[in-house]
Amino acid sequence: MDFSYVAYAEEGRALIRGKVSASSEEAAAELLSYGGYRVISLRLIRPLLDMEKLRAYFAKIKSAEVVMFSRQLALLLESGTDIVTSLDLLQSQVSNQALQKVIKGVAEDIRGGSALSLALSKHPDAFSPMYYRAIAAGEQGGNLEVVLRQMADYMERGVVTQKKIKGALTYPIIVAVVAIGVVVVMVTLVFPTFVSFYAQLGAELPLATRILISISNWLSAYGLYLLLGFIIVVGAAYLYSKTPTGRYRWDSMMLRLPLVGRIVQLSELSRCCRTMALLITVGLPLPEVLAITIRGIGNKAIDESLTEVQHQLIRGEGLSRPMGKEHLILPLMTQMVSVGEETGNLETTLTTIAESFETEANDKTNAAVAMIQPIVTVILGLFIGFIVLAMMSAMYSVYSQLG
Repeated sequence: MDFSYVAYAEEGRALIRGKVSASSEEAAAELLSYGGYRVISLRLIRPLLDMEKLRAYFAKIKSAEVVMFSRQLALLLESGTDIVTSLDLLQSQVSNQALQKVIKGVAEDIRGGSALSLALSKHPDAFSPMYYRAIAAGEQGGNLEVVLRQMADYMERGVVTQKKIKGALTYPIIVAVVAIGVVVVMVTLVFPTFVSFYAQLGAELPLATRILISISNWLSAYGLYLLLGFIIVVGAAYLYSKTPTGRYRWDSMMLRLPLVGRIVQLSELSRCCRTMALLITVGLPLPEVLAITIRGIGNKAIDESLTEVQHQLIRGEGLSRPMGKEHLILPLMTQMVSVGEETGNLETTLTTIAESFETEANDKTNAAVAMIQPIVTVILGLFIGFIVLAMMSAMYSVYSQLG
């Protein structure tokens, strides 16, 4: 980091202004002191464009890279390699500079006497709280390699699910964007040329053509204002959704949507069950399991439901009974958790619930996408068909009147 300073030399009284590079403000002050300067003021220079932060933004650590890191580290530890040597080997093989830097920092902390879980907790951009808490449990239980593989399997399942959803939605989105672009070009560029031609001929135009001319004229006159208003509304809604109240209302609305709501609910609950099953397996106590699970929930409404379950769990009411009072937690989940509590096999029961919810969510996602594609095609086909009808009917009308 660069610091600007104002100081004067101990042997003179003249003020000196300059710049010094150091790792911290204390280090910069010590460096100037060793150089024979008495510091009056010292300030961090903040550049208009921080290239370090910019590089870090574009070099984000992906979940798939953490999965590979976990599997490779587990393999090296199983082969008898000590953890510092394993991290040094992995650092030399990783291509992502951000992850390379993280591994280097973790190795240095372990050399200084830190535990692996504590070293990982210093890098939240790469390792979630659930990850390093599971690693801590693995360290205490002496099964670190097993926990690393379990975390890799858990994260890999999430990566695969995200890829499936993105792949399913890619085609409808591309078709919609291209078709909308074609409609806009036809209405704003192609159709006005025909309109001016028909106007010169002075022919009477059919109703469909007159409607399309009115739409084209209105878009030409107010299209920019419409676009600006749309951007303002979307921006205001986005900012409101970042507030606690706005986030809760948005997430609650997502759960009430006809097709999407059930998919969101199933996806969130399946992720919760997977997380809880994994953390129980590695040996964490149930209150801590719920606390870590709640941190990873993406929907604020479900977050609040599970938080209430956590509070009642701490008061000694168990897990299934508080779940039964929350309407956002599905009855199947409550019943299966009750069975798991009675049989003492809660982690297996939660895994079964997660698999059931994941299958249902996947089926509903595929069905929704299969329904969206023909709906988008039909709607855009109607728009384009109307434009073509307006143009062709106008041509036939002009020819008949000229004849």
